[in-house]
Parts: sequence; structure tokens; C-alpha cells
Amino acid sequence: MTADPQYQNIRAWPFEEAAKLAQRLAATGKTEALFETGYGPSGLPHIGTFGEVARTSWVRRAFTRLTGMPSKLIAFSDDMDGLRKVPDNIPNKELLVPHLGKPLTRIPDPFGTHPSFGQHNNARLRSFLDEFGFEYEFASSTEYYASGRFDAALLRMLALHEEVREVILPTLGAERRATYSPFLPIHPKTGVVMQVPVEATNLEAGTILWTDPDTGERFETPVTGGHCKAQWKADWALRWHALGVDYEMSGKDLIDSVKLSSRICRVLGSEPPVSFTYELFNDALGQKISKSKGNGLTIEQWLEYGPPESLALFMFASPGSAKRLHKEVIPRAVDEWISHLTKLRAQNDPANPAWHIHAGQVPNFAPPPVSYATLLNLAGIANTDDPERLWAYLRKYHPGLTPEGEPVLDRMVRNACAYWRDFIAPERKFRAATPEEAEAMRGLAAILLERAPEFAALPAGAEREAAMQNAVYDAGRRPPFAVPNKDGSMGVGRAWFQALYEVLLGKSEGPRFGGTVAVMGVPETVALIENALSRENAPA
Repeated sequence: MTADPQYQNIRAWPFEEAAKLAQRLAATGKTEALFETGYGPSGLPHIGTFGEVARTSWVRRAFTRLTGMPSKLIAFSDDMDGLRKVPDNIPNKELLVPHLGKPLTRIPDPFGTHPSFGQHNNARLRSFLDEFGFEYEFASSTEYYASGRFDAALLRMLALHEEVREVILPTLGAERRATYSPFLPIHPKTGVVMQVPVEATNLEAGTILWTDPDTGERFETPVTGGHCKAQWKADWALRWHALGVDYEMSGKDLIDSVKLSSRICRVLGSEPPVSFTYELFNDALGQKISKSKGNGLTIEQWLEYGPPESLALFMFASPGSAKRLHKEVIPRAVDEWISHLTKLRAQNDPANPAWHIHAGQVPNFAPPPVSYATLLNLAGIANTDDPERLWAYLRKYHPGLTPEGEPVLDRMVRNACAYWRDFIAPERKFRAATPEEAEAMRGLAAILLERAPEFAALPAGAEREAAMQNAVYDAGRRPPFAVPNKDGSMGVGRAWFQALYEVLLGKSEGPRFGGTVAVMGVPETVALIENALSRENAPA
């Protein structure tokens, strides 16, 4: 693939990152770019894993379009890391206790599906990445160390042992400083990854000398062939140096680690990769998300309430800024994705987030004709989490729509039903209308009935929705809702729409009410108003 000039000045962060990478390859003379994402397989893949691989993939695609050069993405699993504690979310926990400290690939699989715990989690990672269609090459730390792929780099690190230590020692406390070495020998008898002082190095033999602190027994261990692994900051630098990694992104919490690993990489004789730091997620209150607190969303939860494209859009927008990851962001993310998709079909613009989300292509399906917010309204009006009942409303508005013919919309319907059931229905609080509100709502019902023939004559879609929204505005142009516009005309204040939602739907806000009327139908909307105003304590 050759470079295309149209991508030279695209204002989108993946292209900006790709330009930095292109400059690096121009300076080094390399003809293929290597991207890397790292993964610690002591736990299961999570929403952060999705974000890192998706964002890296977007930069990779932008790089290809910008330069025409080939590239490769390695998903590297640090499965040789020692297990520090038994995870809470696994079965047969007692099976792992005797193996604490051993590499994850030398620990029994508590799930009973693979030869080791590391291999089980690696399989989950690969299945996870495959499910989302990511293009990558899987890499196992255990395999890379044992096969000798890191041997030359390990011997170079051995030759520069003290120089590497000098990079790390100033960052450590006194106790850790006394024992630190970039090499962690695997105990030849217990199999535990040891954090012990290196008493001597033998470059000619390629070994380190150390003592078991529990038994006093001394060992001379080769640094090659999988007998040692590097401490993780040194390990990161080792990978960059040995593999020639050109690009890797990481979270804000690893800024200092990136700096240290970059310095070690230069000690080894290589230039560290182009790096990108993304911000971490907060909860609804702005607090840092913690697995132990359970104050964030899992990827499984997001996908229950919104399509994967909406999650991708959430990850795409401003990765360098902190985001609040909680249930309230899902509806907006879904409808923003639909909006971007609509624009992409009108103009194939690489600056459009949907261009990146849909692999640089315009999807062959039309955007859903109904917003996610409107589906939530319909679920509330119908008081149901049954997708079939929502489809009954949709078919009134678009008689030709079917779940089979509109699989994207059908998925959104199911997502909206689940969201309404779990988050909106339990919190709905209806209130009685004030006399002024009741009068205006009766006026709205009358206007809708009067203009029903006019609405029916309009084609279903934006034109009909606009006419119905104008009817909502006209009903609200009365005291106390009318407010003057800048041009002197009479507009409608927010209090009118808030009253509609609080009285009719039991919530304080929502999408343009005209869209809900269009999908629901005039008779059903009028019945909704009459029923709400007839509730106990409603004004006569």
C-alpha cells in the first residue's frame, strides 16, 4: 500500500501520533513499524485492555494510510511474572496458594481448561481480542525467554548490569535498594521467581550468583534460556531493545515507569519507542476506579447496555483527558456514534471518529433510524423491558422495519430495554402537574389531535419529527414557559420540557420530545397525557 496525500493534514489524534511514528522510522531507516501492547495475565481482560488495544490499532491504521508502510502489532503477555496473590474472582483458590511466587505458566489452572493459569488467561485474552476483530500477533513472555529470543539482549543487560542498576536505584527505598537487580532468577528447586541480591556476575559464563535467603544455599543461574526473567521495568526496556518496538502507549499511572524503562533502553543501546500517555478512568463522583471497590463499569456491563461501537467511541474521544466511566455515559455515547456514522455516510472523512471505529471504511448498513434516547423513552412509556413491545411501537412509525432486517437497531432495542430495566425504572419518580403545566399539556394534546392529518401527510423521518417538535414548542408558548428569543420572537424555556418528562415519564430530562411522539404516535401520546393528568392529586 502506498502513501496517500489526502491523509497528510488530517486533524485527528491517531494521525498526529502516526506522524510522530513516521518521523521515527524516517530517522532509523526501518521499513516496517512494530506496535506493542502489554498485558499482565494474572487477571482477566477488562475495559482498559480494550481501550489500549483499540487506540493502538487506530494509530496503526492511520500510520498505514499516512505512509503506506507495513506494520505489526504484538500483544505481549507477561506470563512469566510471578503470582503475587490469589485473585478473588477464580474458583478453586486453594489450588493456587502453594504456587504463589511462581511464573503464571507454571501454576495449575484453577478453571481446569489449560495446562497452566497463565495459558488459561492467555486464551481468554486472545478470545477477547478476536471477538472485537483486532489484528495482532500474540507473544508469550515464557516462550520468548525460553526459546532464546531474548538471550542476546539478556547478555547485553548482564554486561551493563551496574549501569542498569544505577538507573533504578535512586527511585527505590533503602531496603529494596539493597537487594535490587534487573535479573530475577527462577529458583531451580522451588520454581519461584526470586527477588534477591545478585552477589556476582559472570559475563563469560552468562550467569549470576545469588543465595536463597531461606536456606542459605548458593546458586549460579544462567540469565538466558528462561532461567531468569527481568524485573518489569527492565523487562519493558528489554522487549523494546530486543524486538525493536517503535510505538507503545500506556496509562498515566505508568509515566515514571516509561521514563525509567526508556533510560534503560538507551543504556542497552536502543532508542525507546514513541510513547503516548492516556488518562485513566474515574467513577461518577470523579474518584479513581478500583476493581476492589467495584465503582466502575466492566466491559460486559457496557456491552449489555450499549453496542461495542459506542464503547469504541468513548475510548476514541480525547484519550489524553480523564473520563468518568459510569452508566450515565452510555446513552450519549450510543447516540454520538449514530451521529458520527450518519456524517461518515454523507462524507468519508478520516477526521470523523466513526472512520476509525469502522476500520477506515464506510459501513454497508444505514444508521439506525431511531435514537437510543428515544428507545429509552419508549421503554418508559410502555413500562416494559420486553424488546417485542418496543418493536411494536417502531413498526407503527416504520412499518417495514424488522429485527431481522435491522440487526443494529435490534441490538440497540435490547440494550435499551436492559438499561431501562436496571437503571431508569428503579429510579423513576412521577409527580403531579401544576395547574399551569396541566393546562399546557392539555393544550399539547389538542394541538397534536388537530394536526394529526398534517403529520400523517409527511414522510416518516426527520420532517415529521420536526413538525411534531414544533407542536410541542407551540403548546409551551404560554405563561410561565414562554421566554423571549434574542430576535424578539417568543421561545420556550427549559421548564416546559422538564415538566413533560417529570410528569409523563418520571425523569427530569430526555431527547427532543417530538421524536418520541413521532415513534409513539399521536393517539398514544394523547393517552399518555390524559393518564398522567388523571393520576391521584393531579389538578382538575
